[in-house]
Amino acid sequence: MKSTVEVCGLSKTFYDENRGEVRAVDGIDFECSPGEIFGLLGANGAGKTTALRVLATILKPSGGTATLMGHSVVAEPEQVRRSLGFNSSTTALYPRLTARETLEFFARINGVPEERLRDRIDRLVQRFGLSEYQHARVDKLSQGMKQKVSIARTVAHDPPVLIFDEPTVGLDVLNAIEMLGVIAECRAEGKTILFSTHIMSEAEKLCDRIAIIHRGKIHACDTLANLRARTGEHYLEHIFVHYVQPSSKLEVPGKGGSELASTKDSTLEKDPG
Repeated sequence: MKSTVEVCGLSKTFYDENRGEVRAVDGIDFECSPGEIFGLLGANGAGKTTALRVLATILKPSGGTATLMGHSVVAEPEQVRRSLGFNSSTTALYPRLTARETLEFFARINGVPEERLRDRIDRLVQRFGLSEYQHARVDKLSQGMKQKVSIARTVAHDPPVLIFDEPTVGLDVLNAIEMLGVIAECRAEGKTILFSTHIMSEAEKLCDRIAIIHRGKIHACDTLANLRARTGEHYLEHIFVHYVQPSSKLEVPGKGGSELASTKDSTLEKDPG
């Protein structure tokens, strides 16, 4: 199946007064196809959020190429945006709009025809369980309900490519599970999904392939089964350490330093962007 997202040698460099040139993304390569969830797993400052912002045309790359649906993120940013839905834990909503007005606004600016608009919004309201709250202002909604509105506005124009950057940050367990369920549904609909997380269990359960990114570089990229076979490790946090700190060991509290921790749901620090 032809890839809908293609990244080749992508880099992004920033200048920091204290550190000088910082290569936040350092020559990464990957592809993603319809019906696939491609995961970027990385610790604080690894570069995953920067990479996704480049793909979303929020940032311009310093080098390399990236295309979505055959459109260059540099030469054809408008076409890229029409094909893309971008969701982040830091994505803001307009507080004075109602939930329904929010969906109508984002559907319109992303080109949903006026004759299809009402039916599309009705479907989104029903799908995301917003019926009771659709006429409530966003600033009056709970955090979980705001996140539902945010996801619904991400898919308002039914884009073929979706980017979810740390989407469960700040959500309680039930809302996080519901969020992951929505993302899995989008995969079943044939969407191409890029998914960034620092939570090991999310990557294990949801991603078809996982790219381990550290200091701007991708150190491994494969299915979880293949990563396990290649490293001889079962838990994803051990696989992560195998690639990013091959000489280190994770200590189990109360035991000798030679043993690795085995907490399956361990997390890494959140990438600040």
